[in-house]
Amino acid sequence: MVTDHLISLLDREGVSGIVMASSDDSTNDRADQVLTEERGYTRLLTLNRPRQLNALSFPMIMQLLNNLIAYEKDPEVKLLILKGRGRAFCAGGDVAAISRSVIEGHWTLGAQIFWNEFILNYIIATYRKTQVSILNGIVMGGGAGLSIHGRFRVATEKTVFAMPETSLGLFPDIGASYFLSRLTGFFGREYVGLTGARLDGAEMLACGLATHFVPSMKLTLLEETLAKVETSDHFAICAIIDQFSRHVPLKESSAFNGLDVINKCFSKETVEEILSALELETVNAATEWIVAAIRSLKKASPISLKITLRAIREGRLQGVGRCLMKDYRLCCHILRKEASNDFFEGCRAILVDKDRNPKWDPCSLDLVDGKVMERYFSEVDDACWEDLKLPVRHASKL
Repeated sequence: MVTDHLISLLDREGVSGIVMASSDDSTNDRADQVLTEERGYTRLLTLNRPRQLNALSFPMIMQLLNNLIAYEKDPEVKLLILKGRGRAFCAGGDVAAISRSVIEGHWTLGAQIFWNEFILNYIIATYRKTQVSILNGIVMGGGAGLSIHGRFRVATEKTVFAMPETSLGLFPDIGASYFLSRLTGFFGREYVGLTGARLDGAEMLACGLATHFVPSMKLTLLEETLAKVETSDHFAICAIIDQFSRHVPLKESSAFNGLDVINKCFSKETVEEILSALELETVNAATEWIVAAIRSLKKASPISLKITLRAIREGRLQGVGRCLMKDYRLCCHILRKEASNDFFEGCRAILVDKDRNPKWDPCSLDLVDGKVMERYFSEVDDACWEDLKLPVRHASKL
């Protein structure tokens, strides 16, 4: 039973990881949802839930974990290419399934999904071999966890990136407080994390979320060329991608062109001060991205905004491992509904009933209790609970 913390130990050739077992972890389902292909020394992994925009399910997480661990110890594997089938790379974790499993069962059913997903994120972040993620479509939430922690991220003109968790009553998890806090200025930090702003491929490249921009018409040839490599050397692989990559200008309306305003507003101490600073900017010029940011902040879950701001700012001084451990604590508190039902209400309003009118509780920023915030970042008060146990890796990034 999950409530008894049924844990199995994977220890394969020095790669140790603790994985929480699931009663519905079907091998057949896993095989269908992640397609694998061998091309010389390259392994191509394709997320295969196109009708669900490749939303990351528990079977997909387990299949990816098993594949990555096996490939890392296999001398016949030098390079991994990860992509999605259809119009999305991965539109995020299957949060509707997580919400449903908790409502129908117990909060630990949702916690086990986050547990294994965060272990997968950590393995990607510390992987010995080179990973190239082809982001030719929608990349959100859990999809960012599969790609941004890897070595190379290839955007295209079809790429749409976002971290929309605050609109769902959640927060940017999957170690996002690690990579968002290390991007240019406050653009990839507070702005993207708090507002859930959508970025195109050019913006991803400009702020550092993408390492390359390759036109989608060249992706097939890029994959064919990468399939011929016989090395894991990331300099050699980078040189190949560089041959297909191009510089693309930002759209005139891009928020990245207003980086000075973003830095001024999103560097404020609190969410309330950030919102006030943005509203002050509209007095002189109601720029489209500023108006959209204000609208997003006012529609988002107040408690999620405050959790997100603190998590990202703490992430600047934490390694990816600590960020993932922090994320797991936060997710467990949220699943337990200790101070708010916002995650479940957000899923209802956005994903289930689709009325897009969530009733947040607390309903405003000033009603968020500071003591509650402290509890969210602390250990869970449950005898059966334990902190996320990360795998022992060759290069710890705690």
